[in-house]
Amino acid sequence: MDIINWKEELFPYKQATDELYVKFNSIKKEYIDLEQHSPIELVQTRVKSIASILDKANKRDIAITKIFETLEDIAGIRITCKFVEDIYKVVQLIRDRDGQDLVIKEEEDYINNTKSSGYRSYHITIKYKVITARGCKEIPCEIQIRTMAMNFWATIEHSLRYKYNGNMPKHLKEKLEACAEASFKLDTEMGTIREEIIQTQKIIQTKENLVSKILKNIQNLYYIGNIEEMNNFNREFIDLYQEGNIEKLQEFNNMLQTMADLYKMSYI
Repeated sequence: MDIINWKEELFPYKQATDELYVKFNSIKKEYIDLEQHSPIELVQTRVKSIASILDKANKRDIAITKIFETLEDIAGIRITCKFVEDIYKVVQLIRDRDGQDLVIKEEEDYINNTKSSGYRSYHITIKYKVITARGCKEIPCEIQIRTMAMNFWATIEHSLRYKYNGNMPKHLKEKLEACAEASFKLDTEMGTIREEIIQTQKIIQTKENLVSKILKNIQNLYYIGNIEEMNNFNREFIDLYQEGNIEKLQEFNNMLQTMADLYKMSYI
């Protein structure tokens, strides 16, 4: 039997998922910092365990020496979205990177082409280049993009399929199919109020960003201003925050920023 140095072979896959995790979360952060709706809600990564790799190789009758050149989902990224529309925005974001830091090999739309089991998701298989101590290596990676409802269903279905080793009882299959349709109906209904939800989230995010700026300005002024005056600012901030008027909070922050700038100029 051929001996595989699993730690050495799997290291580039872990490096690829780590780098992609950072990149997709950076996209999410950019949307949030710009106070825009992020199509990316959650990013998760995994590298298949050795047992899972061997199980899949056995089921597909893949020789152990051919595992790493045949299996394309050893490295996996899962991107969860709030809405179905967001899935296709993420797909386009990935397409826009094609030929830059990744290469798209295959796309599979299981949302418009639902599997018989009821499974829905969008899969993109990519090649991602990593630079390791042993040199450059191109790693295949499967990206799954789905809504939170789709992900909940898929997680349950995967657990049951594993329990029954692919031979799930008919009554469970039928219930899962019904659950899949109910799950997609929820996604569809949520899509009808998508803009309302996005606007609400934008207001919340704007307020959170504004509060962060105000507290930072007050903290900076503590180092250069009058302590009693700063304590008054703190009390005023608490009153405005409880009032919940974003326009007044913005005016308050503008005043603090102007003061901070004046203090800075006086020290130049």
